[in-house]
Amino acid sequence: MKVKIIGSICISFMIVFTILTILPVNGEAEIYDNMIRLHVLSNSDSREDQALKLKVRDAVLKKAESINAEDAAEAYIKTEESLEILKKAAEEKIREEGYSYPVSVTLGKERYPEREYDGFTLPAGEYTSLRVLIGEAEGKNWWCVLYPPLCTASASKREEVFIAAGFTEGQYEAITESENKTYKVKFKIVEILRELFA
Repeated sequence: MKVKIIGSICISFMIVFTILTILPVNGEAEIYDNMIRLHVLSNSDSREDQALKLKVRDAVLKKAESINAEDAAEAYIKTEESLEILKKAAEEKIREEGYSYPVSVTLGKERYPEREYDGFTLPAGEYTSLRVLIGEAEGKNWWCVLYPPLCTASASKREEVFIAAGFTEGQYEAITESENKTYKVKFKIVEILRELFA
């Protein structure tokens, strides 16, 4: 009888724990919805292609600076309207560097792993993503955040950028390095569970 009770308690605890780790906490779900990630893939892992990837990234980011938006929905619309302009910027940089690789620039949903940047961590999940594929797109990736414009924001301005983009203090705390590491632990648990059940 005691074994059944202990077993029931353990199973109940596991179910509650699983539900708590999957349910959004402190606006976690909105983190996915309030961002547009940037994903640049190089043609290959050669030194030349990796250097070209960074130059293409810079050209795309420079053009993307003109995409001013009040929120993620507006940023999505403006980015979608700018796809050809962003593609042209990438193509021009590729030609300028002496390459003839084709380039594809798309906007859609893409799954990202947990990613640590300088001073903040983004949880694994499905984000809206601007993808820039150079040539065969078989080289190493470069990831960042297009909206809010964190790729170009200095560390001192980061909180202002998040808040201006509509993030709450709780959401900002959830993704920045802070003394409260429970969010990072939670993100890791969610990532592991999703990988197990994928």
